[in-house]
Amino acid sequence: MEYADTLDEQMYRFGFWSVLIVIASGIASGFMPLDVPGGYAAAHTDRVLWLQANRTLFIAGWVNQIVAMFSLSGVFACSAWLIARSHTLRAMLAAMAVFMSVIAFIIPKFMAIWTIPLLGDSIANSTPGHEMAAMLLPLLNVSIPFSLYTSFDYLGFWLYALFGLLVAGPLFSGSNAQKIASIALGSFGLIYQVMMAALLLGGIDATEIEDYFLGLTPLLIVAIVAAGFVFRGHLKSPQ
Repeated sequence: MEYADTLDEQMYRFGFWSVLIVIASGIASGFMPLDVPGGYAAAHTDRVLWLQANRTLFIAGWVNQIVAMFSLSGVFACSAWLIARSHTLRAMLAAMAVFMSVIAFIIPKFMAIWTIPLLGDSIANSTPGHEMAAMLLPLLNVSIPFSLYTSFDYLGFWLYALFGLLVAGPLFSGSNAQKIASIALGSFGLIYQVMMAALLLGGIDATEIEDYFLGLTPLLIVAIVAAGFVFRGHLKSPQ
């Protein structure tokens, strides 16, 4: 029993610090460009020139995104831990969804810090293979919602949506902060699935994908802040 109490405390502490890191990395992302201005409509040549001029800042921005992603996944994993004793199967499935989301997110983000800058260098300097690089760079466009790159990102968010649906009900039976997190996560999960169906049925145009899907981000922010209060509360009054 003492071991279980110690593990609980470690999970709550990890969750609380993950919340702080998510918030800090989110603020930092406002100062780090992730693509050329007007990314969706930017010309291929403009993107290559921008990558050359902002290579270091571009890589730093995406490293920060990796930190944010791992931290957010930590918040969600610890949120699943909150329901592990009362709803063990749901907690396990939710943790699996978070784990799979990490895999989905890390692939494109690693491409952003490794592959995309090298493609830009190859095109700009006309090194051997620059013809292939010129074809690959558009496939890894970080702004076009139907590129190979962004497909992985939206898969990761879909897995977050599944996580939200799995934990929303059990979380609602806790404190007020847990109820807020529950409502935010449940709303995110439900609305995301509805929008996915609308997209697949042709109800959302490709140019509108980012506006619709990223428009749900405030729900995740609410859930993150609420989770911070939950973890902090457990650390002050261990249960």
